[in-house]
Amino acid sequence: MKIYLDAMGGDNAPRATVEGALEALSLHPEIEIELAGPLDQVTPVVDEAFAAAPAGVRERLTLTDCPEVITNCESPVMAVRKKKASAIVDGMLKLRDGQVDAFVSAGSTGAVLAGGMFRLGRIQGIDRPALAPLLPNGKDFFLLIDCGANVDCRPEYLHQFATMGKAYMQGMRSIENPRIGLVNNGAEAEKGCALTKETYELLSNDKSLNFVGNIEAREITHDAADVIVCDGFVGNVILKFMEGVADTLMGIIKKEIYSDFKSKIGGLLAKPAFKRVKKTMDYHEVGGAPLLGVRGCVIKAHGSCNAHAVACAVKQAIQMVSSDVVGKIEQGLVCAEAFEAAE
Repeated sequence: MKIYLDAMGGDNAPRATVEGALEALSLHPEIEIELAGPLDQVTPVVDEAFAAAPAGVRERLTLTDCPEVITNCESPVMAVRKKKASAIVDGMLKLRDGQVDAFVSAGSTGAVLAGGMFRLGRIQGIDRPALAPLLPNGKDFFLLIDCGANVDCRPEYLHQFATMGKAYMQGMRSIENPRIGLVNNGAEAEKGCALTKETYELLSNDKSLNFVGNIEAREITHDAADVIVCDGFVGNVILKFMEGVADTLMGIIKKEIYSDFKSKIGGLLAKPAFKRVKKTMDYHEVGGAPLLGVRGCVIKAHGSCNAHAVACAVKQAIQMVSSDVVGKIEQGLVCAEAFEAAE
């Protein structure tokens, strides 16, 4: 299995991506990584990081010269059209042509979306690809789809998100019949705006989905559903709010533990538990958000990811390829079309 990794993606590139590639190659002997970026910047970091690598690891790393870098300050569509020598464009084309099995980048979200749409292509039957991160719910993880790829949505888009989310959770989390929930401002079917009301009807009429109804914001992290469906604007607000709350809570806990002697003693005893909680809430452990709906395995890692997060994103890509998530999405769409035809 060959994974294409954008060397210049993210705030900590290329150091984080190079060290993440080393960690991933060391943990997964079955893979190869194609690391792409400006070789004059990437090669010295690779030589340093891989100097003490175990035998055989460096041989599974291929460097590709992609001198152009797409930044967050550029128009994503124009950049993907003009910068053909960038890792995002080169990687999407190689994934399309079957030269690699998956693409991973922590670079510009807009460019990854544009590259997926215009260079890789959409799955037949999908109008809008969606970003779908796994987030903690106290019991395990739920899939939030969409988290920012599509700010303006139609009911049929959200219906497709539900189908894709079901396929992802079946393949990646081994949940046979994932519960599908729709974000709304009330649990009743008649609540919400025109978008959520029409989407509710579509989801409830699709018997191939285990639709559990509307989910209020306070229930999202209470294991109310395995797949949480919403438009990209709402999803991005939920995602950023959860990240902010997690950081704030950890900061408050740390402050209170150091506030007096007794709290320090209690904190010392509870330190292992706090570490487990922090690991559960840490987005670095998840790796990234898959771009579902395109014709290939694409993982968008967090822009501020460290080396371990890059390695986790590569692991996520490996699991996505092995589980044939793209094939399951295509199969789910066929089933949905058959149901609509029968109706």
